[in-house]
Amino acid sequence: MQVTQWSKGLSVEVGGHGVVSHVGAALLRLLADRSGLTQALSVALSRRGFVPGRDRGRVLVDLAVMIADGGEAIADIEVLRHQSEVFGQVASPATCWRALDEISDVGLRRIARTRAKVRARVWGLIESVPSARAAGRDLGEGVVVLDVDSTIVLAHSDKDGAAATYKHTYGFHPILVTCDNTGELLTIKLRPGNAGANTAADHLTVLTEAVAQVPAAHRRHLLIRGDSAAATHAVLDWLTAQDAKRDRRVEYSIGWSIGEAERAAIRALPAAAWSPALAADGGIRDGAQVAELTGLLALAGWPPGMRVIVRRERPHPGAQLSLFEERDGWRYTAFVTNTTAGALQWLEARHRAHARVEDRIRCAKDTGLRRLPSREFAINTAWCQIAAMACDLIAWLQLLTLDGDLAKAEPKRLRYRLLHTAARLVRGQRRRRLRIPPTWPWANQITAAFTRIAVIPAPG
Repeated sequence: MQVTQWSKGLSVEVGGHGVVSHVGAALLRLLADRSGLTQALSVALSRRGFVPGRDRGRVLVDLAVMIADGGEAIADIEVLRHQSEVFGQVASPATCWRALDEISDVGLRRIARTRAKVRARVWGLIESVPSARAAGRDLGEGVVVLDVDSTIVLAHSDKDGAAATYKHTYGFHPILVTCDNTGELLTIKLRPGNAGANTAADHLTVLTEAVAQVPAAHRRHLLIRGDSAAATHAVLDWLTAQDAKRDRRVEYSIGWSIGEAERAAIRALPAAAWSPALAADGGIRDGAQVAELTGLLALAGWPPGMRVIVRRERPHPGAQLSLFEERDGWRYTAFVTNTTAGALQWLEARHRAHARVEDRIRCAKDTGLRRLPSREFAINTAWCQIAAMACDLIAWLQLLTLDGDLAKAEPKRLRYRLLHTAARLVRGQRRRRLRIPPTWPWANQITAAFTRIAVIPAPG
């Protein structure tokens, strides 16, 4: 059998009609409209005495849809623009550039308030906000988990704000906060590449903005997780002050650097102080143990009630160890928390679930953050906010309309199976119908998603 048998009689030519691609992108666009995001952005970005040729709310939503659909540059808006049979009139790349350039600091604040308002409506449409999980069980009903972290975005040309990073690369060093319950990207702050990883002011900015993004009814019990870059006096004092508010419970679980005092405390621990650590599925993790150092450390000046918990495990081959770790063959990590209830093993497993933020960052980079479009810092800042909206649209699509594997799929798989689907556009009886081939394995999921979005009440 010849390997080219499948292509016998196959040719490609121009002349087809009635066929459109990227049908799934219409799901995101329709969801933005039905959730009220498009209309709210139009109101937020309106300016007295200025009537743009293209509604700015529509332009930003179309950019977010384009990014969620896999676009990496503003010119990629042409994919939507040249399918006017489905999407109607879509702004040109030049108009998109102007729309981003018009967004000032005031505009960014208005966009943030708009996102928070629409998020509250979307969370109200969900039957129940998913519970965050760790070690095979829920963290608790009503607990909303916010993960803060920073990352490196490479720049391959000389852009405003690009600088050498601590990883010996060149680019930007944004800091962001994600919601572990829903997968949303709540806020992101674009920073120069040489911005410090442990800058307290930046952490406080994004945490304040992230808490404001959580609907008020769900702010009563928050868990803030971060790595050791967030373990500063200013951040921990702020978290403690938030926890002291009468109507709110704020727990934290923050990485902690191991210095000489911690090493001395570890050496002083008796063997009986160590307990087996938990694995991701809730079972016992072989070769890993946890213990508490709080009573062995001088923590004057740190918030009252702060606990220090340490974990040790046998290192994997190739792991880099300090001289202290090489001495006894264990690799040590630590974190601090203000949670008083729960076994050490559970608290440590809960903290280790913070690693999921790395997956969120990877997905965010696959949804617009890997490549910033402009030489100007302000336009790139606005682009980051649009990328955050794109991440939210994907998360809302999965929360409100999808089931099974697609409800948990990462953006790349979602695009390959759903967003980039082709269909035939049929007109008749003053209606347009998109007909997806019945042989497409995910055709029923797409049609069901359209139906579920269509029944969302129109925004008031």
